[in-house]
Amino acid sequence: MTEASRVNDRAKEQVPGDVQQLAAAIDALPGEYRATLTPAVARVLQSTKRRRRILNLVQEAIGQLRLDMKYLVFDLEATRRERDDYRRRLEQDGTC
Repeated sequence: MTEASRVNDRAKEQVPGDVQQLAAAIDALPGEYRATLTPAVARVLQSTKRRRRILNLVQEAIGQLRLDMKYLVFDLEATRRERDDYRRRLEQDGTC
């Protein structure tokens, strides 16, 4: 098994189809051409996987931020309700 095909097998799930097709086409080339192109394909595959990991991390961070914002909005609304309730009580007691 060649280096490019090993890299191909590991990265198939994380790499877009067109890049997989390119790697497969390079694997089908004669040895001298394949040896020249294999390092470039490996770099492309690595950068694609790295970008995919970064994208996943960013998506997770955005999801967490959305959840945190929902909690903050809920807390703010609860705090406002409490404030309004205390204000009403003070007005009813005539202390204000």
